[in-house]
Amino acid sequence: MTESFDLAAPDHFTVGAIGPAGQRVFYLQGRQAGVVVTLKVEKEHVRALGEHLAGVLARPPAAGDVADDVTLLEPVEPAWIVASLAVGYDADGDRIVIVARELVEEGDEPAAARFRITRGQAAALVERARALMKASRPICPMCTEPKDPGGHVCPRANGHVVR
Repeated sequence: MTESFDLAAPDHFTVGAIGPAGQRVFYLQGRQAGVVVTLKVEKEHVRALGEHLAGVLARPPAAGDVADDVTLLEPVEPAWIVASLAVGYDADGDRIVIVARELVEEGDEPAAARFRITRGQAAALVERARALMKASRPICPMCTEPKDPGGHVCPRANGHVVR
C-alpha cells in the first residue's frame, strides 16, 4: 500500500497543470510543515472540485483570507494517481475537508489524502480551477469530448468532424 496523508492545516493548497493544452497533466497539491503532497488528478477532477467548492462557499471568505499564491510548488512529483475525490465540512474547525483516494488495481487497498482547507483556500482553488478550465480545449456540445483546434470526429455526429 502506498503512503496516505493527513494535512490538518495546510499552509498551501492548489491545483495546477503542466504541459500544452490537450497534453496537460493536472495536479492537486498541499503543503504543511514543509511537507509537500502532490497527487496526479484528471482534468474532470479539477473542474468538478472547483464547481462543487463554488457551491459550498455560501458566504465569501473575509478580506485577506483568500490565498494569493496558487502556483504549483517544485518539484512536481506525484505520490500517486487519484481515483476519486470527496468533499466534506468540519464545523468545529470551520474547514472544508477534501479527501482523495488512490487509483489502485482491483483488490488492493487505496491510500487516502485528507486536506482540511480554509474557506479562503477553497475560494482561491475555485478561481484557479476556473482559470485552468478556461485555458483548456473547447468541449464538443454533442459528445462532451474535448475538441482539437481543427475540430474532432464526433461519435454522435456519425463520424463527421465537429468544429
